[in-house]
Amino acid sequence: MTEFDLAALLADRAGERYALHERHLNHQLPRMLRTLGFDRLYERAEGAHFFDSEGNDYLDMLAGFGVMGLGRHHPVVRKALHDVLDARLADLTRFDCPPLPGLLAERLLAHSPHLERVFFCNSGTEAVETALKFARRATGRPRILHCDHAFHGLTVGSLSVNGEAGFRDGFGPLLPGTAVPLGDLGALERELARGDVAALIVESVQGKGVHEAPPGYLRAARQLLHRHKALLIADEVQTGLGRTGDFYAYQHEEGVEPDLVCVAKALSGGYVPVGATLGKDWIFKKVYSSMDRVLVHSASFGSNAQAMAAGLAVLSVMENDRIVERARATGDLLRSRLAALTERYELLAEVRGRGLMIGIEFGRPRSLRLRGRWAMLQAARKGLFAQTVVVPLLRRHHILTQVSGDHLEVIKLIPPLIIGEREVDRFVTAFTAVMDEAHEGGLVWDFGRHLVRQAVANR
Repeated sequence: MTEFDLAALLADRAGERYALHERHLNHQLPRMLRTLGFDRLYERAEGAHFFDSEGNDYLDMLAGFGVMGLGRHHPVVRKALHDVLDARLADLTRFDCPPLPGLLAERLLAHSPHLERVFFCNSGTEAVETALKFARRATGRPRILHCDHAFHGLTVGSLSVNGEAGFRDGFGPLLPGTAVPLGDLGALERELARGDVAALIVESVQGKGVHEAPPGYLRAARQLLHRHKALLIADEVQTGLGRTGDFYAYQHEEGVEPDLVCVAKALSGGYVPVGATLGKDWIFKKVYSSMDRVLVHSASFGSNAQAMAAGLAVLSVMENDRIVERARATGDLLRSRLAALTERYELLAEVRGRGLMIGIEFGRPRSLRLRGRWAMLQAARKGLFAQTVVVPLLRRHHILTQVSGDHLEVIKLIPPLIIGEREVDRFVTAFTAVMDEAHEGGLVWDFGRHLVRQAVANR
């Protein structure tokens, strides 16, 4: 019998991780990490924490871009995966109806009033692709509307509804679509009047910049769409499963009933990639209109037993441990404590968001002393100041965060939903120390000058 020793392989080759990436994968990734001083050697993780090769503890305020909703290596999810592997199920036979997909669909739909059916796939971008296809099939129309600054994925279909030009450049021509400003009902109605719109896809809280749809917009948009026989697609890939303090972000507003909803990320438990598109019964029946069309849309690894077990375990933990309520309470605490700092720091413009999806925006300072330094960074590349905050948070305070998009002076916090007051205290203390230093001068601005040189060199 062939033997494979994973532990021995990692012990022997883990030190080559950056060289292997440079040689065989995205060669720009290790370059970027070294430039920022992010080239740490993480060896293990637990909950909301990483541990490097020297045993240092790092607080994760990024959650793998939202994937790790329950943190890393949650014991309930781990056990479910061990159990499903030990069960030796007859998985992916392609010609049966195994129980786990039906059970996970039932559990998801219980949190999703007005939706009746589910299609399982492997990622958020696949969930979006599914929604785009289903909307076009259901309406017989080609065009999908999206919002400025939206992010819905990077495959060709989802890229067609991506509101960021930097991701789209060089990959056209894409599917027919049009961007409308988030919250602009007039722009939406003008596009719908052309009669060729299948759907509007929208994030209730946009990941880029953490901008929330204005009150009443989603409900009014749905009414407009239905009046013009078009559909509303809610992209909940990042915002769903408790991230914003409700199970879905669109549920913050009463009377919003999307026709299709996309989820992924946190449903995986951080282990097995899984995505899902939930929708109205009549839409699914349009797509799967006869036995001849039973496989007209499918995914090779969709509904696999490991992914379904992970999803069931995640929902069980969320329900039993009241994760949604916990995210709302912890998010309110963190956001209020950060917002209180805007009066203290002139570089801190605004703190916004919902639940544990928080945007910290920086802005032009009032004092002449700081204005010159700010202008230096802005002239080189907008977004550099936010990066000068992210870097010391990691390097000196061992807290991992992210800038919320290219050319944005915004840090986005999307930590695991399991964090509590202790993690809030740790983050606010570290952030306050970095902001004190930024207002006094010193290492933050020294690193800013380093980034300016890098930005100029890359032009």
